Amino acid sequence: MSRIHITTTVNGEAAEFLTEPRETLLDVLRNQLGLTGSKEGCGTGDCGACSVLLDGVLVSSCLVLGVEAQGKTVETIEGMATDGALHPLQRKFIEHAALQCGFCTPGILVAAKALLAQNDNPTETEIRYWLAGNLCRCTGYDKIVRAVQDAAAEMRGAA
Repeated sequence: MSRIHITTTVNGEAAEFLTEPRETLLDVLRNQLGLTGSKEGCGTGDCGACSVLLDGVLVSSCLVLGVEAQGKTVETIEGMATDGALHPLQRKFIEHAALQCGFCTPGILVAAKALLAQNDNPTETEIRYWLAGNLCRCTGYDKIVRAVQDAAAEMRGAA
């Protein structure tokens, strides 16, 4: 099978790679671009561990083909911090102890970022609904929800 040359932007940087037509974006990110923050939990789009933003839309990168990134913008957990400063969501996850083993955390953070891009003041129910596609086997979701609420308030400039 012939490989296809893809040009894209990943975390704000121009990127190029060769991919098989059936290779997933997750595999390209991890194996070719060295971005190992996105994890393969299920390979069927059910767990959210591989969540990334593709042109600003939350997707399961295990269900997206690498060729679909052609000319698009991909954002992963590695691009969330800016100039070495953690994103407010990342800081609040630490402050609220909203993680345990950390396997699911990158996907949850990316999903929460997508939520706050659409809704800067989500209710607890809205947060829980939005993050329903991100499974965590280690912790309850209460601390995660509180961290997202706190980050949203900080990002809005609320007290």
